[in-house]
Amino acid sequence: MKTPRFAFPLFLTGSAMLSAGPIFVRVADVGVLQSAFWRLALAVPLLYALARVMERDAPLLPPRGSVPWLFLAGFFFAADLAAWHLGIVRTELANAALLGNAAAFLFPIWGYLVARRWPTPVAALALALAAVGIGMLMGDSASVSGEHLFGDLLCFVAAVFYTGYLVVMGRARGGLSAMATLAPVTLAGAICLLPVALIAPGNVWPQDWTPVILLALGSQVVGQGLIIYALPHLTPLASGVGLLIQPVFAALLGYLWFEEILSVTDFAGIAILFVAILLVRRPSAAQPPVEKRVPPGGGAVTPPGEAPSA
Repeated sequence: MKTPRFAFPLFLTGSAMLSAGPIFVRVADVGVLQSAFWRLALAVPLLYALARVMERDAPLLPPRGSVPWLFLAGFFFAADLAAWHLGIVRTELANAALLGNAAAFLFPIWGYLVARRWPTPVAALALALAAVGIGMLMGDSASVSGEHLFGDLLCFVAAVFYTGYLVVMGRARGGLSAMATLAPVTLAGAICLLPVALIAPGNVWPQDWTPVILLALGSQVVGQGLIIYALPHLTPLASGVGLLIQPVFAALLGYLWFEEILSVTDFAGIAILFVAILLVRRPSAAQPPVEKRVPPGGGAVTPPGEAPSA
């Protein structure tokens, strides 16, 4: 089946929506782990309703064979959110943005390991430019210090868990639509985070529901919904580099919302990241197909060099 025309723009839109998440985490009047729980819990009924509206004939419960994968994906996502939210308050925001988006490089590396082929020159150039761009964007403010080493480690662990989430979601879908997959995964993640939210320091019940509702709508329903819809139609390289739109929009939001100053180096880094994003969509970024290899995720994520399918 032909790849949807707007798969990559929708992926970028979903990724950009995630960039506003840290703002709502900051202003929410609950603990950081509690905000992660509410992000998922409040999104569950909306995702199930959307799945029902978009597919009236779809079964309410997922196929039995998909349940373990759906729960595993939910666990990975809950672990990602927990580590990320804990890391944000234990390190500098620049370090959190840089290390938290390491999945942008880990996911393509996984794809190349599955394909057992080296990236093409164009793909390697795109990854190199992405690394240079993110380094320039975060280089002025990111720093290495023993004071926030634990926070840095938590943010990197979050990226590892998010990479695992993206990989497992390929197997978890099992022919289900994006919303029909994301709804039970979000429910599983909320179940995993509930006991943590109850025992962790911080308020559990918000006095002002607006930040957590916006976090659930923007980051989970719209952001993750668009990402999971587009993910099967993109190579790991395109998906990984597409995730880097998050620090770009985070920097722009900081400039517009918090009046943070962007230097010439920051703007140059943003420009280089956009060049990398354009490069991954070139046909020459994919290798000519040879032997077809199906990834462990059940084929929903296409390794580099193979034609993506719907």
